[in-house]
Amino acid sequence: MAKITSVIDIGSNSVRLVVFEKSSRFGFFLINETKLKIKIGEGGYVKGGELQTEPMDKAFEAIKLFLQISRSLKARKILAVATSALRDAPNRSLFINKVSKELKLNIRVIDGPKEAYYGQVAVSNLLDIKNFFTIDTGGGSTEMAFVQDGKNIATHSLNIGTVRLKELYFDHGDIAGAKRFIVDQLSQIDSKSTASLLANAVVLGGSARAISSAIIKQTNYPLDIVHGFRYDVETQKQIFDDILKATTEDELKQIGIKEDRYDTIKAGCFILQVILEFFAVQKVTSSQVGVREGVYLCDILRTTNHRFPANFHISQRALIDRFGNQNNNTVQTAKLSCDIFDQLHDSFALEPKDKNVLKVAANLHKIGQMLNFHNNTKLSSSFILYGLDYGFGHKDRVLIATIIDLTRKDNIQQKHIEKYSSLLPNIDKISKLVFILKLSVVLTKTLCRQKHMIRYNKSSNRLTILADHFQATTKDEIDKMTKDLTILYRANDD
Repeated sequence: MAKITSVIDIGSNSVRLVVFEKSSRFGFFLINETKLKIKIGEGGYVKGGELQTEPMDKAFEAIKLFLQISRSLKARKILAVATSALRDAPNRSLFINKVSKELKLNIRVIDGPKEAYYGQVAVSNLLDIKNFFTIDTGGGSTEMAFVQDGKNIATHSLNIGTVRLKELYFDHGDIAGAKRFIVDQLSQIDSKSTASLLANAVVLGGSARAISSAIIKQTNYPLDIVHGFRYDVETQKQIFDDILKATTEDELKQIGIKEDRYDTIKAGCFILQVILEFFAVQKVTSSQVGVREGVYLCDILRTTNHRFPANFHISQRALIDRFGNQNNNTVQTAKLSCDIFDQLHDSFALEPKDKNVLKVAANLHKIGQMLNFHNNTKLSSSFILYGLDYGFGHKDRVLIATIIDLTRKDNIQQKHIEKYSSLLPNIDKISKLVFILKLSVVLTKTLCRQKHMIRYNKSSNRLTILADHFQATTKDEIDKMTKDLTILYRANDD
């Protein structure tokens, strides 16, 4: 398996490059992402799908640049795929053969169902969601995949794309015709067997991300991260309406749409709005990943049915691979956290899912130490907030980062969690999770090489820690943070 792999995605609207570096068997991280808005399909939809000379030339130069970037990053493998524009083009061989002959790169034109499959592979592995359907709107087509309990059960590809609809309908002011075309395409899907999945849509593609980004800004959402952002469709209907009613670029800018989306955002917004209404979707989750990540994952996970092993957290693994210190006893801290949690969760009114959050926090609480020892807790918190991007929902990543950050505080107050309060549980639960982590960190100093046992007596509210010996300084540290809990220390031979 190549350590560094490039993936080139040739879409109807954009040509993209992503470069991934492996950090362990399943661990990886993104080291480059480059997008060029080439619109290789531009001008072709009104001419039977024929690729036009100028867009082909631009796409060729883009790929040439991407190969130069890949070589500079020492990529040992380059995977190139093309989607709607090339698979629909009668003259696609002209472009593919030129790239093959002059650039020595083989482009694989994938069909619609395969494109949908790649999208759901990315979502299934890199978002914290099990039952959903994807809406991946590109320049020439929209792909859908239906996933139940993490398993793909159906894929569909429809000729609904932003560039296609813009040229065929929007440029002629035929909005009613565009809606009829979309609804006719959607009516081809037999959704009876997948009806239970229609409440939760995962949206992929540049237009969908632009809309989610606008909603984040309009609602003053505390985390400026699109991947994993969720919104209620009914609540956000006005933003869709505002985008469609906008008549100037300045109005789109005021809504929060970025300049590179001005030309296709209305078509993209319209397509998504019609699909959400057609399937009566209630909740939308935004995805920053899609076909490119799916292509890469299918390559590195080819022996595991294109799925990570159970309970594997890719972002956690990549952070530990890159910034973890094998000598900082984090494994022992994580074990102690789980042991103490198991004893206290009933008394502390904690839920089973809180244990996983606590374990991740314990595993990652010192990753910032690689950059600055004295500020490692604060740095670890920032790393997690913006680096724990794959496989964790916003609430979990904020909670994990907050738990680690607050281990620096002796007296946790509401003001310490104010910024992300809408994404966090109550301060009492946070304080209890912080207490368990802090206690585990202190005990690790003493117990890392000892056999130990932890027992809690609910009636006396006593936590008993049995070990060979305890340092006086360890006891002093623990006594300062006992949270109305009596802690007894006993030797194993008592």
